[in-house]
Amino acid sequence: MATPPQAAGQGSAVLGRVRLGARATLARDAVLRGDGHDIVVGADFHLGAGSTVHISHGQCGTIVGDRVAVGANAVVHACTVQDDVVVEDDAVILDAAVVGAGSIVERGAVVFARAVLAPGQRYAGVPAVVVGPVDAAELAAAQAAVRGRTPHGEPVSTRAVPAATGAGFVAATVHGPGVIELAEGSSVWFGCRVEGALGRIVVGPAANVQDNSVLRSERAPVVVGAHTTVGHNVLLHDCTVGARVLVGMGSRLAPGTVVEDDVLLAAGSTTTEGQRLQANSMWAGRPARRVAELDERKRRMIASAAVVYGEYARGFGMAQPSS
Repeated sequence: MATPPQAAGQGSAVLGRVRLGARATLARDAVLRGDGHDIVVGADFHLGAGSTVHISHGQCGTIVGDRVAVGANAVVHACTVQDDVVVEDDAVILDAAVVGAGSIVERGAVVFARAVLAPGQRYAGVPAVVVGPVDAAELAAAQAAVRGRTPHGEPVSTRAVPAATGAGFVAATVHGPGVIELAEGSSVWFGCRVEGALGRIVVGPAANVQDNSVLRSERAPVVVGAHTTVGHNVLLHDCTVGARVLVGMGSRLAPGTVVEDDVLLAAGSTTTEGQRLQANSMWAGRPARRVAELDERKRRMIASAAVVYGEYARGFGMAQPSS
């Protein structure tokens, strides 16, 4: 980390191969995690509450220009974001995408992998498409809105640390009431919130729940199956996820959802209450619909993700001080 952040909220974390420019501000639970590749961030960067900047292991790092502002609960993943960009709340930017200078990525938009967004435009939707040009006044207003509304601090007393049983890894900034039942080789990563005071949270063997996701058990258990990856900033609410599943970044699973084994749910997808996602298939959309059979390449990708995050978990577990 070349330069310490100017302000860092409670639970924020800068980990691994990260070079942070001058005057960065990190809100509560903001995470930059450069394990497996580089994150290079320019000056005057703002990362909002519960947002995540990450990389693609051994394949693609993340480059962020000067004066970039990212809102709350957003994901910037293995991509390039040029100067003076605003990424609003709940947006997701995927691998190898390029967001042109002076652009606005609107709330909830998903920039698909390898997309190239022209500079000076406003983008919305899934996938993100141009909805109009951005002038200097609009850009300044969007910057001010993202930077000005998120407090950097939060009293320590409000952050209950979840109890954990089993042999898995729980990152130091995971918080919330309840108990996580961890199987061998499982992991729950930085900034995740565990809302399990009224129900069970179960993370199966070699499964992982990535940074800033929320596990919410109110009326039914939340169960994550073996060798499954739950991406960054996902909400799992009273639902069951099977084995060998990839839940894409920024997805929202409604109560009663059942994801069967061997499923890929695309980034930014949602489910409806009680929806069942059948096995051996790829799903996408809001709400999710079946779009393809799960081919061998995607099966290998899902299996590889579980292995990689298992290796990371062992390394972080050895480095993290015992509580």
